[in-house]
Amino acid sequence: MPSDVNEESMSLLERFVVLMYDRTSDTMEVNDARKQLFAHKSRDLENIPPMQAALQQHIKRASLQGNCWNQTLVLNPELPIPSDWGWTKEASGWQPLWTTLPEASKSCHELIHCGCKKGCTGRCKCTKVALKCTVLCACSGDC
Repeated sequence: MPSDVNEESMSLLERFVVLMYDRTSDTMEVNDARKQLFAHKSRDLENIPPMQAALQQHIKRASLQGNCWNQTLVLNPELPIPSDWGWTKEASGWQPLWTTLPEASKSCHELIHCGCKKGCTGRCKCTKVALKCTVLCACSGDC
């Protein structure tokens, strides 16, 4: 059992997940695919890939499960510590660690977007709340 999900495996798995959600995409990373599918192809949140941090935790849990199954016939299996593989110990028992990212509510200001076509002016929603334009904006943050 490896001690962690290595970078090469993570890259391959990310590309595979991107293709599962958009088979014509040339994007290599799930975070980039999420932005592209949400901002430019108007996909619902249920129809875009998970964030890289969430995907990594899922891969860890799946790897741990595979390791456990691989040792089903071993008399005294050597099982890794679940907390190293996408689980957290709570009073009620082991619970999945869904992501290492902070709550979305802490960064909801990033969902503000404007409809400016040519350069952002005083009427720009982003400018009004002292934020920079993002890829969600009609100007794609190029102003």
